[in-house]
Amino acid sequence: MHIPEYYNPVARDIAQALIDGFNRHYRLFRASSARAKLLFEAADWQGVQKLVRDRIQFYDDRVAETVARLNNEFHADLLDDEIWQQAKLYFIGLLTNHKQPELAETFFNSVFTRILHRDYFKNDFIFVRPAISTEYIESDPPSYRSYYPNRSGLRSALRQIVTDFGWQRPFANLSRDLALIVRAADEHFGKRWPQAEASFQIQVLSSAFYRNKTAYIFGKVVNGSQVYPFAVPVLHDAEGKLYLDTLLLEPWRIGVLFSFSRAYFLADMEVPSGYVQFLRSMLPTKTKAELYTMLGLQKQGKNTFYRDFVHHLKHSKDQFMIAPGIRGLVMLVFTLPSYPYVFKLIKDVFGGPKEVDRATVKLKYQLVKRHDRVGRMADTLEFSNVAFPKSRFTPELLDELRQLAKLSIEENEDSVVIKHLYIERRMKPLNMYLMNCDGEEKDRVVREYGDAIKDLAAANIFPGDMLFKNFGVTRYGRVIFYDYDEIEYMTDCKFRRIPAAPNPEMEMSGEVWYPIARNDVFPEEFGTFLLGDPAVRKVFLKYHRDLLDAAFWQHKQQRIRDGHIEDFYPYPVEMRFCQRYYREPVSAA
Repeated sequence: MHIPEYYNPVARDIAQALIDGFNRHYRLFRASSARAKLLFEAADWQGVQKLVRDRIQFYDDRVAETVARLNNEFHADLLDDEIWQQAKLYFIGLLTNHKQPELAETFFNSVFTRILHRDYFKNDFIFVRPAISTEYIESDPPSYRSYYPNRSGLRSALRQIVTDFGWQRPFANLSRDLALIVRAADEHFGKRWPQAEASFQIQVLSSAFYRNKTAYIFGKVVNGSQVYPFAVPVLHDAEGKLYLDTLLLEPWRIGVLFSFSRAYFLADMEVPSGYVQFLRSMLPTKTKAELYTMLGLQKQGKNTFYRDFVHHLKHSKDQFMIAPGIRGLVMLVFTLPSYPYVFKLIKDVFGGPKEVDRATVKLKYQLVKRHDRVGRMADTLEFSNVAFPKSRFTPELLDELRQLAKLSIEENEDSVVIKHLYIERRMKPLNMYLMNCDGEEKDRVVREYGDAIKDLAAANIFPGDMLFKNFGVTRYGRVIFYDYDEIEYMTDCKFRRIPAAPNPEMEMSGEVWYPIARNDVFPEEFGTFLLGDPAVRKVFLKYHRDLLDAAFWQHKQQRIRDGHIEDFYPYPVEMRFCQRYYREPVSAA
């Protein structure tokens, strides 16, 4: 970067305004995350969900406030290049002892790119790479606590771990739960625990992670060179007392808690980079982008994802291509074979009988981001004005972009700029998966498909278009919904039975003999367009015949209207202690 010979006080004031805007944002972010503990203890589940929804908007609100301040006080959009370069240098100086420098750099970028044209999105003006290291930033209290079972004994150390979270609600039987933790660990390791070394310790993140009705304890056992990650969900029982629900020890199962199909966690973090670093030591297959996003810092997740993506482009040679599968009517979808994501943009004109428009589609995607995804809807990263190297596009993809999404692209000699883009984790489309799996797997995945619809219904989401092509199968074998242009809240739908025909001739005519309003849904019709394959139909009816009955949907609607929030477990229910052990006597600690 060129360092100007003379510094301008306006640049210094701009930098201070930017850091003020970010600091206000993160104070509010931490306050909301800290409030999650109070809501958990109060069993205010509606409040937890509202907190997650509201927190998503915090960032954009603070960016907008800061943009307005810079324009009002400094006419920022008219400032010359040298002042902006100086402002960046001053800003870096303000981050020297900052606790969240990487988040502040991203905030700087967000404000800057709202003010100036993308021609300025260069190293001299924005943070293309981090300027401040996040290694060894001190936190008070520390990001994690350490416990030493060699000194106090294992049960005593485990009890202290739970006690240190300071929950005011009593536990139903903490001695029982701790005994079950040890028992589950013994069974997992086959009672072949390695001999405890002098360094034997248990490290636990200082803040619990809150989501839905659960508080999660995340930590790892360190014994010499061996590291064993773990997670413990804490729930309320029917009497409102706390209990430890299970012990997760397999890294992939713990990783599922951070799945893109789940709502973001609420965790109070002074130094978020410390939490991300700790979690990566537990879950090395999770990227920084994924972890920042799941901690509710989705803008930082986006920023980190984009840096990783640019790095991947420089170290790969394959071409972007039209995504395999049945083409959608609303979204144009393409992929890069070497990268595990798909790229989606809204078409200029929608095919078929679609009644939505571009603005409605954007609102549907926002709805999903703000809603509890209950492990059944894919989260998306939303970008504006993304430049792709034109040479990496196949001719077929370029032709399709020009024909179907001309309004959404800008094309020049070397690049294609997509004005509005959604990026999702790539999955195998369910319709393609069903064509290539054996009978046993077909049975499992069709059951999963019905379970996904039921989970969405319990979370107040009606998918609308339930065709198999709109669902995908993840690497863990779960069925996820990912086509949002027709979703509705369950409570906005009217589920009806098909009324009897006035006469046999009318019934045989194929014509509809009853009035249909916009949000009318007739579950009896689902089988007609979903269950043409006899093998699929047999499995579906075996497990999910109730989905074809309006009474099922009406019952779900009533529970939602009554304020009931369902329990969702991101691990098999068979792993819950109450399923595995409660019927057997367990000795107290």
